[in-house]
Amino acid sequence: MKIVIDEDRCVGAGQCVLAAEAVFDQRDEDGMVVLLDAAPPRELLDRVEDAAARCPTLAIEVVK
Repeated sequence: MKIVIDEDRCVGAGQCVLAAEAVFDQRDEDGMVVLLDAAPPRELLDRVEDAAARCPTLAIEVVK
């Protein structure tokens, strides 16, 4: 699995962090997404897909 973030679409809602805190974080200065692991282990797939689905701007793409 690979994760691609479209930073231009991110609005800093933080839903990705709530869904998969081991994979996503937010910058302190503006709340924008920080990708902690671009290729997380397979056991986090459900959480990462949930994070992508929760993103209000669809800024997260999960490539399997």
